[in-house]
Amino acid sequence: MGIKHLKADSKIEHILEVLDQDAGLIIDNVVSSDGLEKIKHELAPYLKNNIKGDNEFTGFQTKRVGALMARSPTCRELALDPIINEVSQKFLEPHCDGYQLHFTSAICIGPGETQQVLHRDRGVWGGYVPRKIETQLSTVWAITDFTKENGATQVVPGSHKWDKDRSPLPEEVEYAEMSAGSVFIYTGSVIHGGGNNNSDAERLGVFLHYAPNWLRQEENQYLSCPPSIAKDLDPKLRDLMGYSQGGYVLGFYTDPTDTEGKLESVSPKKIFGDYDDPFQIKTSEELVDSSSKKN
Repeated sequence: MGIKHLKADSKIEHILEVLDQDAGLIIDNVVSSDGLEKIKHELAPYLKNNIKGDNEFTGFQTKRVGALMARSPTCRELALDPIINEVSQKFLEPHCDGYQLHFTSAICIGPGETQQVLHRDRGVWGGYVPRKIETQLSTVWAITDFTKENGATQVVPGSHKWDKDRSPLPEEVEYAEMSAGSVFIYTGSVIHGGGNNNSDAERLGVFLHYAPNWLRQEENQYLSCPPSIAKDLDPKLRDLMGYSQGGYVLGFYTDPTDTEGKLESVSPKKIFGDYDDPFQIKTSEELVDSSSKKN
């Protein structure tokens, strides 16, 4: 059935309709050539280390670089892309009251790499989250062209609605082929996997995934981008990374060195001096009202 390609000015409602039907789509030509060159330049010091995977899943010819929010200013811009964030919010909100940045990685598939085993990303939480709850909205930003020959992501459109034990037939597997600057959007329930690289060039993509704010993040954002670095980031990005409270009180903290009681069970925002938004305790009536609206 192929993977649908949409224009950068497509309406959010149309994007969500395609996601509901196929669980994967491509938005063409989102990042400028200048933006792509900046990302390559920012990632070059880490990709040159040439540290590759050591098993069939991570790939023996594949390099992976994390902590992108700390390392790449241009990747921060991608993480805050307004279209992606609006889609993430509307896609995930049926089962949460907020979302967070779940995973960041630059993945460079080298020549000679074999195809990755097909899988669903929701598997990182085992089988403990009911399938009716969607766990992820994921993006792959093409920094170089993605082709079937050089390892474009394999995808099985519509497989998010299959029985969990059904395996795809070869003819049901499509490839997320796209030009550099485009973005592949997919859900945590669709079957997919990296393709095999039969070319003589590397395939580089930036992976940014979003998840409900009540789930454990795959990448520990507070270690990958600690407060000493996060203090200089856009407050919106810090909130997205988890330097904020999820839901009512998820993620509050206490400063163990505080002897004056100023930072006792407060929002992580106060790490950065935001004392204008005090931690508010909701009444039992407010909590009941909020819960009833969700149900």
